Amino acid sequence: MASHSEMSKSSPYKSTGGLGRIVRALRYSLQGLGAAWHNEAAFRQELALVVILTPLGLWLGASVIERLLLVSVLAFVLIVELLNSAIEALADAISTDHHPLLGRAKDIGSAAVLLSLLLAGATWICILVPAYWPA
Repeated sequence: MASHSEMSKSSPYKSTGGLGRIVRALRYSLQGLGAAWHNEAAFRQELALVVILTPLGLWLGASVIERLLLVSVLAFVLIVELLNSAIEALADAISTDHHPLLGRAKDIGSAAVLLSLLLAGATWICILVPAYWPA
């Protein structure tokens, strides 16, 4: 049986590590963010909300934990949107014709975005309503 190092060398797409790998990974990540910005209206809309809500969350959160929760759920929405966009791009690269499995993959990705938005909204409500509108 091949060792782990031998198996990782079997793919020409596997990186060798080191500082060069980190630089390339950063470049690919920035390219991905740029692609999302240029091609995905939902990402641009959600990023606009994050830009507006992040300072608000930092200001309204009463503790470090509350601030962290308010901001991290916003980042989580962007992360899920990026993954959904990647699924959609891959599905479209495979075929733009209707295919039930590709449609299911896109629908599931969209459902993940919806759940992340609901989680973000619920987090903001649970933290801010008791603090600013006590019963």
